[in-house]
Amino acid sequence: MHKTSAWPLALMYIGLVVYASLYPFADWRDQGIEPWAFLFASLPKYWTGFDVAVNVAGYAPLGFLLALSALRTDMTRRPVIVATVAGAGLSLVMETLQSYLPMRVPSNVDFALNTAGACLGAIAAWLLELVGVIDHWSRFRARWFVSDARGALVMLALWPMALLFPAAVPLGLGQVLERVEAALAEALEDTPFLDWLPVRDVELQPLVPSAELVCVMLGALVPCLLGYSVIRSRRQRALFAVVILGLGLGASALSAALSYGPAHAFEWLSLPVQVGLGAGVVLAALLLPVPRRGCAALALMALVLHLSVLNQAPASAYFWQTLQTWEQGRFIRFNGLAQWLGWLWPYAALVYVIGRVSQRELQN
Repeated sequence: MHKTSAWPLALMYIGLVVYASLYPFADWRDQGIEPWAFLFASLPKYWTGFDVAVNVAGYAPLGFLLALSALRTDMTRRPVIVATVAGAGLSLVMETLQSYLPMRVPSNVDFALNTAGACLGAIAAWLLELVGVIDHWSRFRARWFVSDARGALVMLALWPMALLFPAAVPLGLGQVLERVEAALAEALEDTPFLDWLPVRDVELQPLVPSAELVCVMLGALVPCLLGYSVIRSRRQRALFAVVILGLGLGASALSAALSYGPAHAFEWLSLPVQVGLGAGVVLAALLLPVPRRGCAALALMALVLHLSVLNQAPASAYFWQTLQTWEQGRFIRFNGLAQWLGWLWPYAALVYVIGRVSQRELQN
């Protein structure tokens, strides 16, 4: 069976659907109605075009990824039907569970629209296969990437999305130490285990410009090295670096525009950030000839140093205020899931590159 990136992406998207459907996962209770009663209820009196679009669009990528997984692995000869049934089943489970959440309202219309979305996404994947787009991608992937590139491709696809969550330092993903300490202290409050928490001798200090420069440089270099570890030639690596850094800058600008307004989309490009980006580009160019295993090892070192420097600083009060505004709804955030992606992406990448470096022989 072919190792396709579509399958792990489909699993991640299922997790996103579950999170968005059942958030905030609180106040579960039996409300005295049959959990499947919504299927036979009358149609809702009030709905908008936005509701229709969101419910269809929310499940279309799932249907697409499930059908694409089936097409790429030859799991079934009826990928559209299988993907549609799977999407309908997931929607049915989510709507049923919403019956136990007072803050959520199950709906037969939502179920029908979710199923339609999954079907449309599956049909789109089937049509792309029919006209040869999937085969073209397969040939492109074989020319550009090693056979065992699935994990890196998934991580690289998620990197621009992780940057959509505002970061205290541009390209600075994974700044979690301060929040983890606060969360642990709150969870262990009024327990004897609170005394077990390590106490820092000094408070976290804001990053000086040189440290910010290093964080930006490493933040730009990590995805390049991750791609280099699975890309075949120098010319392909160079083109990839241009594309991935362009996507990173675009995602950061979009995040800033949605947080502060379109006029401030590039306000984050201060002098240390510009120098850090320039240094990252220079290093990415100098490292083009490095073997794939060496690139994976360098990515591991860059991730460790990046997280170490970044987590030695707190988020400023101004940045916390920005997050408060952003989290209250100025950005479509999948009920907070985007921030988890921004926090956890570098740690998932760290696990991946450790596994890749530990392989005895990187595949061709």
